[in-house]
Amino acid sequence: MEFEKLQKIIAEVLNVDPDEVTMDTTFIDDLGADSLDVFQIIMGIEEEFDIEISNEDAENIVTVRDAVEQIKNAIN
Repeated sequence: MEFEKLQKIIAEVLNVDPDEVTMDTTFIDDLGADSLDVFQIIMGIEEEFDIEISNEDAENIVTVRDAVEQIKNAIN
């Protein structure tokens, strides 16, 4: 469920097809995101899931899988 919501956030911020977003997709290399895009995605995650991701944790988010793990850790 987290993945599908995250897919939607990423697709909206980066204007890409949600089907292009997989667990192994990297934000910068695969999707061409810049640091501002990644920041917007993280803000979207925080709003959607009502969580807070620290700057330190945010720096470790490279792939969609990393973001899903952050969400799961914050929720549980």
